[in-house]
Amino acid sequence: MSQQERRPGNGLKAVGAVTDKLTRPLLGKRGLAEGDLVRHWAAIVGPALAALSQPESVRFPRDKRDNGELTIRVGSGPAATMLQHEAPRIIERVNRFYNYAALSRMKIIQAPLPPRRANKGPEMRPLSSAEEQDLQATVAGIADPDLKEALLSLGRSMRGRQKKET
Repeated sequence: MSQQERRPGNGLKAVGAVTDKLTRPLLGKRGLAEGDLVRHWAAIVGPALAALSQPESVRFPRDKRDNGELTIRVGSGPAATMLQHEAPRIIERVNRFYNYAALSRMKIIQAPLPPRRANKGPEMRPLSSAEEQDLQATVAGIADPDLKEALLSLGRSMRGRQKKET
């Protein structure tokens, strides 16, 4: 082994570059070789359904990667009924996520969901009266009250994340 190969720091990789190698064995045991399904579940099915469910496994027929079955865990009977009703749409969205017809059916199991960490947003500072007046003046010409309120909310959010100018 050469001196260059043994040098500390040589060949360091970003954590993201090796994440797949680390998670594949763990998720693969559960039938979720593609950990992206778990990580992007809320984006795939929407936040409302994601709050009620969690993908458990994806199983394919032997030596195939299509016509699979997605197993979803739900925490209650009413949630199971809702997801059963939404099954065709969920299968379609997961297939769109994979970019091919990976799934053809869905199985629902009712079991407690693991506790989820609360996703806290960034710290928001209150706007000064001058900032609020400037924001109100910016949207003053908008006639639609819903659009106006949405833009005010967006503006408050964006300005509240910025450090206050002195």
